[in-house]
Amino acid sequence: MKKGLSSIVAFTLALALCAQEQRVLPNVEFDAASFPDKKAELQAAQKMLEQGTKLYESGKGVRGLESLPYLLKANDFNPNNANLNIMIGDCYLNSPEKSKAIPFYQKAASLASPAMSVAVKKLGGAYHHTYQLDEAIQCFDACKANLNPNDKAYEENLRYFDKKIAECKVAKELVADPVSVVISNLGAVVNSSYMDYSPVINADASSLYFTSTRANDYSSPVEGDYSENIYETNRLKGGQWTPPANLGATINKAGNSAVAGISPDGQMLFVYLDENGGDLGYSMRVGDSWGPKKSLGRAINSPAHESNASLSPDGRTLFFISNRPNSNNPNAPKKHHIYYSRKDATGNWTPARPMGAPIDSEEEEVAVFAHPNGKTLFFSSNGHNTMGGFDIFRSDLKDGRWGTPVNIGYPINTPDNDNFFVLSASGRHAYFSSFRSGGSGWQDIYQITFVEPKQTLTASEDKLIAYMQKPLSEIAVAEKVQVNAMALTLLKGAVKDASTETPIQAIIEIYDNELNVSVASFETNSLTGRYMVSLPSGKNYGIFVRADGYLFYSENIDIRSSVGYQELEKDIKLSKPDVGAKVALRNIFFETGKAMLTDESISELNRVVDLLNGLPKLSIEISGYTDNVGQTAFNQHLSEARAKSVVDYLTLKGISAARLTYVGYGSEFPLADNSTSAGRAQNRRTEFKILKNE
Repeated sequence: MKKGLSSIVAFTLALALCAQEQRVLPNVEFDAASFPDKKAELQAAQKMLEQGTKLYESGKGVRGLESLPYLLKANDFNPNNANLNIMIGDCYLNSPEKSKAIPFYQKAASLASPAMSVAVKKLGGAYHHTYQLDEAIQCFDACKANLNPNDKAYEENLRYFDKKIAECKVAKELVADPVSVVISNLGAVVNSSYMDYSPVINADASSLYFTSTRANDYSSPVEGDYSENIYETNRLKGGQWTPPANLGATINKAGNSAVAGISPDGQMLFVYLDENGGDLGYSMRVGDSWGPKKSLGRAINSPAHESNASLSPDGRTLFFISNRPNSNNPNAPKKHHIYYSRKDATGNWTPARPMGAPIDSEEEEVAVFAHPNGKTLFFSSNGHNTMGGFDIFRSDLKDGRWGTPVNIGYPINTPDNDNFFVLSASGRHAYFSSFRSGGSGWQDIYQITFVEPKQTLTASEDKLIAYMQKPLSEIAVAEKVQVNAMALTLLKGAVKDASTETPIQAIIEIYDNELNVSVASFETNSLTGRYMVSLPSGKNYGIFVRADGYLFYSENIDIRSSVGYQELEKDIKLSKPDVGAKVALRNIFFETGKAMLTDESISELNRVVDLLNGLPKLSIEISGYTDNVGQTAFNQHLSEARAKSVVDYLTLKGISAARLTYVGYGSEFPLADNSTSAGRAQNRRTEFKILKNE
């Protein structure tokens, strides 16, 4: 035989791989010649086969398993038909009960028919999906050895089987060295009997958005399911999730509406636009609602298919997926890869560029996620060293270059498709969608908890896992941890009026004090004043908050040497420019024990200059303060000299000296306890106070 396996090889495989059959059997068709004495039974079986095949070929049989009852009844009458056994095997392989596919593929492989080679190939796939990896390799090796070199598809088929064998070998390595995780289904409160997938989270994972094909007021029937809609669920203090809420008609209009990503601060939602072959759009949060969807424009979208997107923590780089022609390799096959675009000085997106090597493989990359630490990229790929289907990979940015992607390991990754991985800012929890045993529907959303060796889960985490109702057999915990702690600070809270406590819509600007450059800018929520800012470690940050009609607010967060993750909750109070109002200038720095300003102070000093130029009737007092370390007289002199240095800078920049006074208070009027280093740092400060505004 030139096509498929030879009868000798097929017979050998049947003996080696088929548990129930020890010899090659004849293939039996559903016809009168095969069943001359069972006319009525044959006709009934033919009807079952016809109905089951129709559902199977429509796609509903494989996905919803609607065809399976019909096919099994036909198989009860005639268990020796290769094509029927293959269809039943396909149904089971695309269900949570994948192991049930094996005996049907084994049966098909033992029947003398043209489908023998297909059956052995599919049997290899079933072994692969059920972690019987040596048996899978045996099947793929046999298929590879019996390819016909004269076949036009020989090279393509050879690459296919080489890849499947490589995947099985990777799977063996990863299964033998699992990562330390607890994988928990989010439960029936969040998941439905329909498809629930593509979760995205804000930085602290307090809100989760996902796509679902469940029935609702904004969806329409589509092939047994409903059109895609976007939902929101929020995490309560006890760890439970609220019942998902449909985002409504503004987002979920006619057709499919799928979530594509969300900004780390949760104020910009990226959406898939079911138009022009598939485009990307966005919606801005307006109070508790979402504004109208807008396209991201031609710099991002193309005539090809754009899908998932993720924004860097500074809001200035967008990573997204597209299958447009690759500018690095125009002759390459049209496949999905990761692209990026940066904002220019005017706030517009620049033309997108492919990530290229080492991120992009020869296969496909999907579902990209940029972590809020600004240095880690996660994505799914069916290239690189996958253990089968799409696996989740991680790449870290070092010295301006993305590192070689690393498979994040088993049991997160499986021989099936594993997609839409997002990681909280802390690195403690992740979320992804998967089709696993014990789920509610075709796809469910799962939480991953990364567990350190001999670590005891907190009471809230124990309750959360119990709440998620994941069977213990589905929870995997190994002996070591594979995911590093994320080095960043998450600053969050609300901006309010200092007198009335009313929320304020404000602008938050982040400066790199060492470089004196703005690195990010954000707006607070227009209704609540809430904000959330991700600050990757390694910098001395100046935080400036401003709003029309108010004095600015200054905060310093120096995490140049910080490692690990921390959350800082801080409500910011803005004062109006009334007489007596004070502002602490937290980003003015001096040389140790001296009154000489450092270069890191320039951004803050210039902000005071801008304030005084904008309010020409304002007169202010600059005051200096120290901690209580050292002699009182020295501290008094030092604080006054430092205040004078600030005034000298302001006059040098054109501010009239008549509008400025300075005073040193030494260690008087401390803001915090001087017995701690953190308290002493708070007490060493420069302030200004409004003396006149007329």
